[in-house]
Amino acid sequence: MGSPFDYSTQAAVYVPRHLPKPSDPSHSTQVADLVARIAPVIGGRTLVLTTTLRALHVISEALQRHFSDSGALEILVQGAQPKRELITRFRQGSRDGGSGCILVASASFWEGVDLPGDTLQLLVIDKLPFPPPNDPLVEARTKRLEAAGRSVFNSYFIPEAAIALKQGAGRLIRRESDRGVLVVCDSRLAVMGYGKRLMAALPPMRKIDSEEALIDALDALTRPSTTGPCWL
Repeated sequence: MGSPFDYSTQAAVYVPRHLPKPSDPSHSTQVADLVARIAPVIGGRTLVLTTTLRALHVISEALQRHFSDSGALEILVQGAQPKRELITRFRQGSRDGGSGCILVASASFWEGVDLPGDTLQLLVIDKLPFPPPNDPLVEARTKRLEAAGRSVFNSYFIPEAAIALKQGAGRLIRRESDRGVLVVCDSRLAVMGYGKRLMAALPPMRKIDSEEALIDALDALTRPSTTGPCWL
C-alpha cells in the first residue's frame, strides 16, 4: 500500500556538511548552535532527537544557556518532567501567548509520539542511530554474525540504523496537511557510500543543500499555504 503523504511537497531534508563528525567532542555543542539559529524562525515547534543521553544533556544545556536571557523559546528536556507533561506543553506551544518550545529527547521519543499539524515542523536528529556497540545484546549479535562469516556492519548495523532513522523521521509528517523539515546532523549520510542506503530508508523528501535554503524553507512554514500542502 502506498503512502497517503506527498513527501516531495510536504517535507524536506537537510544534511549540514559543515558540522564536525559525530565522534568530534564539539559535535553536540555545534548541533545546539545550529538549532539555536534555526528554531526561532518558526517560533519553536522543534523536536531534537538524540542517540545518547550524553548528547541530550549537552544539547539541552547549551540551548538553555542560549535562551536563558531572552526567554524567546522554552527548552523542554526528557527526564525533567513526565513524558505526558512534556508532550502537553509542547503541543500547547505559544498558543496562549507564551514561549514556543524546543523539546530535546531521546529513547522513547523516537517512536510512538504523535505531534500533528503545526505542533511540530522542525525535526532535528543529532546523528545516525547505529546500535551502541558496547550493548550486551549488540555484542552477542555481533559475535554470531562474525562467527557466521558475515559483515556485521552491512548485515546488522546498517539495517538497524535504517529502521531507527525511519522511525525517528516518522514523527514529522503525521497528517496529509502537515508540513515540515528534517535535519540530520551527520555528514556521513551525505558523504559515505552507505549513506545512500540510509537515505533510501527515509520518505522521498525534497533535499535542501544549504543553511540559507533551510532558513527559507522554515520561513515559508510561517506563512499560510494557499495552494495546498506544497510550500517549497
